[in-house]
Amino acid sequence: MCDETLGGTATSDILIDNTRVRVTRWSFANKGDNTGWHRHEHDYVVVPQFDGMLEIDLPDGEHMTAELKTGVPYFRELGVEHDVISGNDFPLRLHRNRTSRQKGIAHATRNHPRRR
Repeated sequence: MCDETLGGTATSDILIDNTRVRVTRWSFANKGDNTGWHRHEHDYVVVPQFDGMLEIDLPDGEHMTAELKTGVPYFRELGVEHDVISGNDFPLRLHRNRTSRQKGIAHATRNHPRRR
């Protein structure tokens, strides 16, 4: 699977999409709305626009709950596969920022003399 969703009731709007980053706004109108099962093919950062809970189903049948705070980002590496479900009694939004791995940029940053 890719960064696209399959069968979810939450909606997504791509705000920025270029060779270096994709920013997607996810909107969950009702408790129980979900993204649908998907697998991330890039590292990503999520910036919640609310205080609340997300329920997360994982492929091995595991289930977890994530507590989120407005404006407090979290990072996940590529390969994450899950279905994200709103556990809140109010509409919510979050921004997912997908990065592109560019070998030249990562290498140059790591070897910069000021960062040793």
